[in-house]
Amino acid sequence: MQKTTSALLGALVLLVTGLVVWGARPRSSSAVVVPAMASATAVLTEAEREGTSDAGAAVDILRDPSFQGIRGTKPGFALLDGTKPPELSAEAPRAVRFGVVLVQYRGAERAPLASRSKAEALGLAQTLLETAKTDFAGAVEKGDVGSTAAAGWMPRGVLEPAPEYVLFTTAPGDVGGPVDTPTGYWIVKNIGKAK
Repeated sequence: MQKTTSALLGALVLLVTGLVVWGARPRSSSAVVVPAMASATAVLTEAEREGTSDAGAAVDILRDPSFQGIRGTKPGFALLDGTKPPELSAEAPRAVRFGVVLVQYRGAERAPLASRSKAEALGLAQTLLETAKTDFAGAVEKGDVGSTAAAGWMPRGVLEPAPEYVLFTTAPGDVGGPVDTPTGYWIVKNIGKAK
């Protein structure tokens, strides 16, 4: 009886070991998980990465040269010319009351997958900047959801360096931008400042 039990137990151990090894083998059709947005993921097969499949919006995002969700400068950390924003001077206000026009693009936080490309968004932001200089409320109406004529007070140290620099160096009553942020391009109006 002991020999039979030992033989069955040994066979069971070999079977379990074989299943573990077999389950850990590499698969022939590997998939890559790519963060398409902060809250969602897109799974691409080998055929989709090589462009031999109708993959839909996720592949379009990856092929869009303006998409920087995987590599490139993080939005909000460089000015549009690619330079790092300078430090704010001691004379800069501690807080600013502001309004913002938001222009979203594919890959920006909370932007729909069907959003415009980053290049198209920049073109629209530059057009809205010209409108905002004379009619900020009109530019807000033409901006994306999240645009507002009066967003409230913003203290220093809350925003990313680039939007903070643009906002806090724009004179009261003036309009600044566009500046790239994690949520899209911003055009800001300095409504007032606190000393």
